[in-house]
Amino acid sequence: MENNIDKIHIYHTNDIHSHFESWPEISRFLQSRKSLHESAEESCFVFDIGDYVDRSDPFTEATNGKGNVELLNRAGYDAVTIGNNEGITMSHDALTSLYKDAQFDVILGNLFKDNGERPEWLVPYKLYSTANGTKVGIIGATAEYQLFYSKLGWQITPPREQLKKLAEQIKGETDLLICLSHMGIGEDERLANECNCIDVILGAHTHHLFHEGKQINNSLLAATGKYGEYVGHVTIEYNCATHQINHQEAKLYQTELLEKSTIDREDFIYLMEIGKGRLTEPVFYNPKQMPRKLFSDGPLTSFFSKALLSYTKADCVMFNAGIFLDDLEEGWVTRGDLHSILPHPINPCTITLDGADLAEVYELSLNEDLPDIQVRGLGFRGAQMGAMIRERLYKDGEGQLFAGNQKVVAGQNYTLATLDMFTFGFFFPSLKDAEIEYYMPELIRDVFGWYGMEHFKH
Repeated sequence: MENNIDKIHIYHTNDIHSHFESWPEISRFLQSRKSLHESAEESCFVFDIGDYVDRSDPFTEATNGKGNVELLNRAGYDAVTIGNNEGITMSHDALTSLYKDAQFDVILGNLFKDNGERPEWLVPYKLYSTANGTKVGIIGATAEYQLFYSKLGWQITPPREQLKKLAEQIKGETDLLICLSHMGIGEDERLANECNCIDVILGAHTHHLFHEGKQINNSLLAATGKYGEYVGHVTIEYNCATHQINHQEAKLYQTELLEKSTIDREDFIYLMEIGKGRLTEPVFYNPKQMPRKLFSDGPLTSFFSKALLSYTKADCVMFNAGIFLDDLEEGWVTRGDLHSILPHPINPCTITLDGADLAEVYELSLNEDLPDIQVRGLGFRGAQMGAMIRERLYKDGEGQLFAGNQKVVAGQNYTLATLDMFTFGFFFPSLKDAEIEYYMPELIRDVFGWYGMEHFKH
């Protein structure tokens, strides 16, 4: 340490979403940088800010996310927080056991058991010390999807308020305070304006990035975008004599430019194949090919319509054909086959609607522009919306709307089975504020597989 300056390096990733295209290079880079800094007697920490796990990836699905944890172990991460993909696309038991073999800390201040106690697998904050004695406090929180978390048996509290409480609680014990935030850029900026004692906010959730960070109030904001396209690096020069930060800066490394190693990649591919091998379990026998049709109803969509009706007991069904990414071939259907045609971490749901609202939804679903929309986010892992499929929701020759065998009239309620991606108000505004029952933790591929077992069991 020269001139009482403790130089501290923080590397960070966020929203990788199981995009492993550059992971061998990222892992080698992080390990080599940590070794480099430690040999120079400079402290180094590596953090992930959530949504590292994404069940749309077959390796993640096959290992229930535990393969992802092993990758983080190998790369030498010190701590992570969780995103909504870890938090609400996995069952309560799966999330509870996800980090069982983690060699890093899970720092998360706003998630609790349904009895109000903190889960054993996380801590609300962590205090680290550098080799030179600088005390680095880490706090973390994730976005508040209250309804989804409660369905899975968790309590989630407002993250920004929880982070401010934690910051006040531990600031007297720290020289530096770092926040792992899976809240999104807007909440990060509000936190920086409302809390003067956080030195660095490492962001996520909204897939934003800062090439050189962004200074707001006393906080340096840093984020790396999505899918492992960049690795972030924050450097802090802390003056141990004055107990002040002399200098701090943030930058990004583009992962496609990182050093490549054939050995690393071969080892990684071998690990991936071992994981994917767990998806070979047969689910049901399909006697006839079901081709995918993007712009019309077809065997796949018809089968799924019946699956949703049978599973939810709803009056009618509506979803988009674009959820199917491939045909379903004749023969034994494995877990891997179901995952390949329906990779999305999307839950089924039922919505109770007044007849007038259901009629409005029906008319909106006829919009000729809908099938061509390119969909991003909302759990959707395809590309195009595709045709809107309606089952038992139709008009007769006289123009009367029916839900099953019932005439749809204002003042009466009907249940519509659909996908959770349509409940956020982007395509059908009236669905956002309706009475919604989410089916969790089952995903739409689970419902498809269940119906296949039921339908073809004889």
